[in-house]
Amino acid sequence: MLIKERHIILFFFLFYLGFSGVKAQILDVNNSKKLGIEKTRDTSKVLSKNLINKSKLAQKNTLESKKDTIVVDSITVKKPKEALADIIDHSSDEFIEIDLKKNISTLYSNAKLHYQDVDLEAGIIIIDYKKNLIIAKGIQDTTEYKQLPYFKQRQEETTQDSLMVNYTTEKALIWGLNSEQDNGILVGSGVSKKINDSTVYVRDIVITTSKKKKPDYDIRIKEAKIVPNKKIISRVAQLFIADVPTPAILPFAYFPLTKNRTSGILMPTWGETSQQGYFLQNGGYYLAISDYFDLALTGDIYTNGSWGFRAQSNYALRYKFNGNFSYNYDNNVYSLRGFDDYSKSSNYNIRWSHSQAAQANPNMRLSASVNLGSSKYYRESLNEYNTNSFLNNQLSSSISFSKKFVGTPFNLSISATHSQNTNTETINMSLPSLQLSMDRIYPFAPKSGTKKNALQKLGLTYNLASDYRISTSDSLFFKKEMFEEAKSGVKHNVALSTNMKLFKYFTVNPSASYKETWYFDYLTKQYNPEEASIVTDTLNGFKALREYNTGVSLSTNVYGTFNIKKGRLKAIRHTIRPSVSYSYRPDFSFYDEEVYNPDTQETEEYSPYKSGIYGVPGKGISNSIGISVNNTLEAKVMSKDSTKTETKKVSLLNSLNFSTSYNMAADTMRWSPVSMNAGTQLFNNKMRVNFNASLDPYAINANGSRIDMFNIENGGSLFRLTRAGITMNYSLSNKTFSGGASNQNEQENDAAKASSNERNMMGGNLNNSGKSNTSKKNNKKKTKLYYTKMPWNLSLSYSLQYTNSRREDEISTSSLMFNGDIELSPKWNVGINSGYDFKRKGITYTQLHFQRDLDSWKMSFNWVPFGSRTTYYFFIGVKSSVLSELKYDKRKLPDKRLF
Repeated sequence: MLIKERHIILFFFLFYLGFSGVKAQILDVNNSKKLGIEKTRDTSKVLSKNLINKSKLAQKNTLESKKDTIVVDSITVKKPKEALADIIDHSSDEFIEIDLKKNISTLYSNAKLHYQDVDLEAGIIIIDYKKNLIIAKGIQDTTEYKQLPYFKQRQEETTQDSLMVNYTTEKALIWGLNSEQDNGILVGSGVSKKINDSTVYVRDIVITTSKKKKPDYDIRIKEAKIVPNKKIISRVAQLFIADVPTPAILPFAYFPLTKNRTSGILMPTWGETSQQGYFLQNGGYYLAISDYFDLALTGDIYTNGSWGFRAQSNYALRYKFNGNFSYNYDNNVYSLRGFDDYSKSSNYNIRWSHSQAAQANPNMRLSASVNLGSSKYYRESLNEYNTNSFLNNQLSSSISFSKKFVGTPFNLSISATHSQNTNTETINMSLPSLQLSMDRIYPFAPKSGTKKNALQKLGLTYNLASDYRISTSDSLFFKKEMFEEAKSGVKHNVALSTNMKLFKYFTVNPSASYKETWYFDYLTKQYNPEEASIVTDTLNGFKALREYNTGVSLSTNVYGTFNIKKGRLKAIRHTIRPSVSYSYRPDFSFYDEEVYNPDTQETEEYSPYKSGIYGVPGKGISNSIGISVNNTLEAKVMSKDSTKTETKKVSLLNSLNFSTSYNMAADTMRWSPVSMNAGTQLFNNKMRVNFNASLDPYAINANGSRIDMFNIENGGSLFRLTRAGITMNYSLSNKTFSGGASNQNEQENDAAKASSNERNMMGGNLNNSGKSNTSKKNNKKKTKLYYTKMPWNLSLSYSLQYTNSRREDEISTSSLMFNGDIELSPKWNVGINSGYDFKRKGITYTQLHFQRDLDSWKMSFNWVPFGSRTTYYFFIGVKSSVLSELKYDKRKLPDKRLF
């Protein structure tokens, strides 16, 4: 009895301390008390002190987590389990009600509560300490239900109409749940029951990625199970668009909620073609192998037996490297077996792109850009819609590795290159090409200070090149026969050069170089008297060829300024950079051999190294003088702003260059044609103009061959125009005529868009419209009335080539290409890529595209209306990558058959 009474006394004593501590803070509001409930307007400390006092004994007795007993008068008693594991912090704007009899606290208006890792905000929060419950709900006024409960625990955030949580078991009931997952999915439900951190059962759930109060679309489910940050598993799911039910109903559904990539099925695209029949394209499986590497395996199948396979992979390691790889294979069947036009063809394509981060290793770098395969792949593939690749007749690849040896002047580069002409189906490869170079060194430079005289400025460079080259055809590619005609060689180059000032205004640059070439096979030609023919054979053996040359150049700069005192134009500056060079190379024809030619019955010379990869030694003495003149023209213009006193430099003529040479050792026609090129920018740098021409001083005979007679002596002009070309690029938009000055960001955006339009002058990828918009930037457009203003842009490109080398006097090419788009409304965009060929008098490859932004959806239509690749592609689908398979797309393949 004594022990029991002492426990009772101790309990009431502690309760009294807690009660008195709370009572001292309670304020009598309007002198009213109802059912033992007292009101206070202390919004920061009242409930905290009450909770602290109620659990004060438990906190003092838990100095160590392993102690679970207390001792009273040498008797050990089991300590009761604590109701709260931590202190509850809270506040509210209006008032806090504390019912000591029922042990309930109520926080009103903008109530906030923090307990361990849980944050709760609501209009009203009720804490029931007896039942271990927290109830949160909004406030209903005359117009709306506001201050809805907002719940956050770790990374999970939800908004709901009301909720009830047991903070001991962490179970909860939630009404009107609305939560946004990290991947953009919005989830709303009628009633939710949280069992634990990993399981939530919901009813009347709504899933969407639209953030509108009335979503553009949603998927409605009666019952589902949610595993937070992992998945949603549901029963029957139905798609609603604009609150209208659709027949798209699934008996069950699975929605991934993971932050990372997950593996899954890739839904195919369906369609039909007149030759291959119905098809399914791009269906397969995506493998999220790791955070650094993925793999997508897709295939195509056609009802006539054609099929295709594709493997695509992306890889990346932050601050190290990134890249992608793809392998495509098509097996096309034409017509039906048994018909005369039945045939098969198989094509493949390999693409690889690899880039190394700049900070990974500044002294060593690996990069790759590979595009190789069948020459007819882009023309015959049934699932390739890249217009630029189709119109380009060159495939090229390069894999390079470079290393700089720190502390030395040497650099090493190893590369493998590939060049393929898809028209002639010829392939040239270098496997590999090795380059060892030495940076310029100055043997006679002083150890400290600047280099003053020509000897101290004398620099030496060295370069070693070694190549193994293969020339083959498309049919022999990747076969052993491609190596039968392979050639190899090594080349050394040593160069010396220096510079000095002459008469203060002239710069003299003497130079000399030495080249040594190593070949490992050579040609021999012998006369066969029995057959009366020349027999050519290739022999293996080491041969070294040595050449050298020397030269000197003299250059200076001449400046002329014309001052103008009228208007905003203040001065025009003309810069002339003339240069005269002299070079000498001896005759190295002594490397040639002789053979008897039965056709001419004379002995003729031939080079045993004609098939060498670095060419043959120079024949004849070269003793030539080179002349070049470069010009630039600039203007100084005052700003329109009268407050600015500094002039602005404006380029009038970027370049106007002339160059020619005179070979004193030649017997005839010592002057070479004059080469001219010029470039400028007009209309505030909106138009770029480049011009080039070739002027021949010699005349031609009736057969069109050059003769040793000046054209002016033959009754013509001083120079004969043999070739000329001009290209013009002009970009303009609605801002061009607005008259307002644009800021720097707008100018950069316009320049980037103009550059993109010029790159896509021949059309873009038809499949781009089907890609999801994964940009993290929320670029929202403000809706405007487009009655008098519709944003648009247009890029024009004109090219003309003139030929008259043999009296053709014709324009070989003349075409105008244009690319532009217009926004009919803030969310409607229409564009076109086309052109006109004035030489052939026909419209070039034309592509139309229409795009409609439907907020959470996107619709597009790309169309090639005429030509050999007549096709279209229609797409409408959800923008979000999570629900990217919620789409409809249809394409028509080109009805064509190439040779």
